Amino acid sequence: MTYTMVVMTDRPLREPTYFILAALASGPAHGYLLMSSIEGLSNGRVKLRAGTLYGALDRLKRDGLIEHVATDTADGPPRHSYQLTTSGRARLADEVARLQANAEVGARMLIDGAPA
Repeated sequence: MTYTMVVMTDRPLREPTYFILAALASGPAHGYLLMSSIEGLSNGRVKLRAGTLYGALDRLKRDGLIEHVATDTADGPPRHSYQLTTSGRARLADEVARLQANAEVGARMLIDGAPA
């Protein structure tokens, strides 16, 4: 019996994953910078611990959405920096479009009380 793995790319991103990709949209960053950027971008709603962040970064690397670009050891322990891949940027753009479409429906329902 043969099994085929299907990766669903149309599944909504979890909020931490969304904010990791969003934080990397402005350029490469290392873990500590990502943690503080994510907390700021989410207005404090998403606070990632190091273990959670690095597990997510490993998964995003495996999925081809981010890539390791540098390791800096100048000021102490190594800091690994990551950046979005072309696929990661496209996945973030798809998620932004999905969220915008959902927000428009919600706003329309609040204003008009009926779908268009």
